[in-house]
Amino acid sequence: MFINGNWITDGIGKIVVKNPSNGETVGTVPKVGIEQVEEAIEAASKAFKTWSKLPAIERSNYLYRIAALMTEQKEELARTGTLEMGKAIADMRAEVQQAIEYVQWYAEEARRVYGETIPTDAPNKRVQVLKQPIGVVGAITPWNFPVSMITRKISPAIAAGCTVVLKPASQSPLSAKLIFEIFEQAGLPAGVVNLVAGNSNDISATLLNSKNVKKLSFTGSTEVGKMLMAQGAETVKKLSLELGGHAPFIVFEDADIDLAVDGLIAGKFSCAGQVCVAMNRLYVHQSVVDEFAEKLVEKTKQLKIGDGLDPETNVGPLVSEKGVEKSEKHVQDAIGKGAELLIGGKRPDKSKYTGSFFEPTVLKGVNDSMIISYEETFGPVAPIIAFETEEDVLKKANNTEYGLAAYFYTNNLSRVHRVSEELEYGIIGVNDTLPITVAVPFGGIKESGNGKEGGHHGIREYLVEKMISTRIEL
Repeated sequence: MFINGNWITDGIGKIVVKNPSNGETVGTVPKVGIEQVEEAIEAASKAFKTWSKLPAIERSNYLYRIAALMTEQKEELARTGTLEMGKAIADMRAEVQQAIEYVQWYAEEARRVYGETIPTDAPNKRVQVLKQPIGVVGAITPWNFPVSMITRKISPAIAAGCTVVLKPASQSPLSAKLIFEIFEQAGLPAGVVNLVAGNSNDISATLLNSKNVKKLSFTGSTEVGKMLMAQGAETVKKLSLELGGHAPFIVFEDADIDLAVDGLIAGKFSCAGQVCVAMNRLYVHQSVVDEFAEKLVEKTKQLKIGDGLDPETNVGPLVSEKGVEKSEKHVQDAIGKGAELLIGGKRPDKSKYTGSFFEPTVLKGVNDSMIISYEETFGPVAPIIAFETEEDVLKKANNTEYGLAAYFYTNNLSRVHRVSEELEYGIIGVNDTLPITVAVPFGGIKESGNGKEGGHHGIREYLVEKMISTRIEL
């Protein structure tokens, strides 16, 4: 734990971090109690008084130093992330690079928080709108992007002038510890950033009940997000919520099939399918469904599963046995209801793979009665559903409470605009399954959350607007 500029090694217990590739322990961190969370909030509140008044260029310079230090320690950050949550090392290196770019982006945005002067109807009045940091921020990050999720939340917060209490996922606290060591090396003043790991319910309740915490930023499941919204009502807490998804992936009859298959492979099987924007339902036009399925199976056969630290690995383990069990359940349910298993569908040979692995899987003949068609798998399973018309597939794609990401492939320009406008999702990739960069807003609609992260939009979430009307003598 890192509270008020000090490392604290004693808590109410220990969190043991295990490598999902082999079950071996890779580290431990102390587990906090409620009193220590309150200490972190108090430290952040005290630090806010001075940090918020620091000139933007000085906050920017701190962020540039953090980015430089992260670049120097890029390989250690990548290896640590892979050890604790299993992601293939190539994917983890790419994540660390994006995490660095978030820091760099908000080092620049720190100096671009502009106010406004608004003309009025009265000649003797002048109206200004000031944008100021909201205050102490609570941030809760997930395990599947253990580095970039932290910088995507903390960088805009401290760039805006806020201070932060961060709770990382219990599966991946070692990455967070490394990042906070870098914050310390960069010389961030005591209390500006604070790290607490432990029981999710206790920590989130303490953050939400505190009147000193003005905002909570959370990435996780829709179910937990709804509970946080209810708990935050007591203090009318500002919330940014990046919640669950069930992304449709649509291949129209005029699509480039090879491009669509390559896009699906890149977007679906990275991080073993444990990505909130990963494709969950593959709607393929009936005239090309056989061709698409055949080519997808051939590409899937080329994927190598294994320990994330092996440079040849494409698909690492799932983070836990629960993830494997859910993938098994979804596949078995689909097969039992008539789906055809084309490849995968089971755990690999346990004598060779001792961790929580599941084979990259392709199903064909999936229909709306199967669990996988309406429940997020969060595993390396690709279910193919045939469709006939544009109207039909849009209806099916939108028939969900989720609205995070959607993808479609077509070479028809008119269809590009029609379908983009009709899909009820916050992120849409057209012939593109990797649309996320640091410069763009990330966030969903409907029950996939509210608020944006990334881009110049991300820093707005940490600001309040104050209108000042001044009567003057003429």
